[in-house]
Amino acid sequence: MTSSDWANKDFYRVLGVDKDASAADIKKAYRKLARASHPDSHPGDTAAEERFKAVAEAYDVVGDPAKRREYDELRSGLGAFGPFTTGGPGAGGPGGTPFDLNDLFGQAGGRAGNGGFSDLFGGMFGGGGARTRTAAPRRGADLETEATIGFADSIEGVTVSLRLSSDAPCPDCSGTGARSGTVPRVCPDCEGAGMRAASVGGAFTMNETCPTCRGRGLLVDDPCPTCHGSGRALSNRTISARIPAGVKDGQRIRLRGKGAPGERGGPSGDLFVTVHVADHPLFGRRGDNLTLSAPVSFDEAALGAEIKVPTLGGAPVTLKIPPGTPNGRSFRVRGRGVRRGGSGTGAGSTGDLIVTVEVQVPAVLDAKARKAVEAYRDATGGSDLRANLFDARSRPGGAS
Repeated sequence: MTSSDWANKDFYRVLGVDKDASAADIKKAYRKLARASHPDSHPGDTAAEERFKAVAEAYDVVGDPAKRREYDELRSGLGAFGPFTTGGPGAGGPGGTPFDLNDLFGQAGGRAGNGGFSDLFGGMFGGGGARTRTAAPRRGADLETEATIGFADSIEGVTVSLRLSSDAPCPDCSGTGARSGTVPRVCPDCEGAGMRAASVGGAFTMNETCPTCRGRGLLVDDPCPTCHGSGRALSNRTISARIPAGVKDGQRIRLRGKGAPGERGGPSGDLFVTVHVADHPLFGRRGDNLTLSAPVSFDEAALGAEIKVPTLGGAPVTLKIPPGTPNGRSFRVRGRGVRRGGSGTGAGSTGDLIVTVEVQVPAVLDAKARKAVEAYRDATGGSDLRANLFDARSRPGGAS
């Protein structure tokens, strides 16, 4: 996309947000609009496909902090020039003669620069300005999708198959837009550049997308019946994507180069995958630690015991329960959690397994067990566990 493309488009209006909107609001608006106009939801609807492209194009600019800053500077800079005419008798105001700032900055073989006023802004965005006679390569759009994986797969990593729909070169004409056996011709208005000089507010001129060829630099006399001359078509494809180990539920991962194919040799966009992790019947997750609830009997908690507990994807481990262990006490099994990724502190290490004890009270007792419990009660009689509850009434601040 060239500088004048950016200057002549209000990307904030396309996304329905204010110029001062936060990055989070812009992202939210983009996702809502992209989902509403996605080609998968409107098969064969050309208008919806165009809306989807426009929304993706707008987000590619204002969704990127660096591009957004440059875009805002360009838009505000154009508004700051105001009317600009040559001076002298009959100029300045009614009857004044507007002049092209390309002439001002590009006289005598470019004394003020390399390629005129278009380069003044084109260099900011990587555009070629008036010097470019062929349409520049264009990066493919970023795509978004979702994937649901199992709990164990989220810990260990997994490769999944994703079905994607995106804009791509028409397979029948290889992106030329012309019927098989014919070729497009160079646009006579822009001479193949895809850009032409246009007046901005009647004050000065700068390059804009050629309306005749819509920036392609080519015209098709006998259009391809599949893409109707656009050179683009909706492509459905299935890719294999690697979900890294340790991914969390709701995490959004970026797969570079897995998005929509680029145009004219440009690179493919990126694919953003929102991962949903299914629940596990036994294990939970807290940060990089796994959690597990282990039931123990009353006698095991009171007398102490050694119990075996499972680990995720590994052999069981033996856990020593000391005498007098209360309900809800947690024990740590080191190194049996989630492997930490990234490159920061702790990267490559592994979290722990946190086992929480749940003391079980039998719902039904047979005669022998009941007699044993009654004997225990008689043996421990005389201690009132709730005495402190009533003692609190006599303490300062307690209830009267």
